[in-house]
Amino acid sequence: MLELASYYLQKGAMLMKKWAIAAVVYLLVVIGSYAAYDSFFNKAVKHGEDSSHETSGKVSGHDEVSDGNGHEGGDKKSGDVKADFVYNDGKITINLNDINGKPVDELKVNHEKLLHLIVVNEHLDQYYHLHPVRVGAGKFEISHELKNGVYKAFIDIKPLKLNYEVKPLAFNVGGQQESHSNANLKADETFVKTIDGKTVEMDVSSFKAGESITLNFKLDKTTLEPYLGAAGHVVILNEEADQYLHVHPVNEEEPIFETKFDQAGKYKIWAEFKQNGKVRVFSYVIEVK
Repeated sequence: MLELASYYLQKGAMLMKKWAIAAVVYLLVVIGSYAAYDSFFNKAVKHGEDSSHETSGKVSGHDEVSDGNGHEGGDKKSGDVKADFVYNDGKITINLNDINGKPVDELKVNHEKLLHLIVVNEHLDQYYHLHPVRVGAGKFEISHELKNGVYKAFIDIKPLKLNYEVKPLAFNVGGQQESHSNANLKADETFVKTIDGKTVEMDVSSFKAGESITLNFKLDKTTLEPYLGAAGHVVILNEEADQYLHVHPVNEEEPIFETKFDQAGKYKIWAEFKQNGKVRVFSYVIEVK
């Protein structure tokens, strides 16, 4: 009887050992399968995220910064929209057409306006931020008297379906006149400017080309009002007025701006702020090295 009991005990132990081994093997298989699935799934998700980033993250020309526009669409080509600018007897007319000559009328509202027009003279001592109104399909007009001289216009728009890059459009007022190569800018020694009793100080985080730069404007915030949906607007041109930057604040409440200068040189900065119901433009000249 004892021998028989011993026999069954040994056999039971062997069966339990086999079951334990089988359970361990099964568990390892399950864990391995889950790990393989998880690895595959994460790679697939990551690939999808990367692909999405590559498609929607492309911009035309400038960053938000080199041409002032961040247009989406990796399959679009620069030059889809042609902007024609005409100044005649104090009236500005702008026509927007596609490459086939058809009017471009589907524009995104950008800071409360469909179109921002920046006009400067060759010396960069005259500056106008205008907002022509739409009078027809792809056609905008505004009346604004300009003194005789050589000017450049920058038409800032965001088409919904087409790509666009802001480029300087040169024009003369008062007949053909000789144009100079640059404005011969001189960097400011101080960045404190006062207009109508309102003082604005600009603090620049760096003057080095190729790196992010913060422009922090110190002013009386108790009188600061939203202007075109923002705490302020900053437009920047290089000395030759062929590099255009239109920069917006990093948030809706603080007059702090971030930008980048790709090349060394002198740049003129126009900072626009609305205080007590009036928009004032404070200009600064910096040298980036």
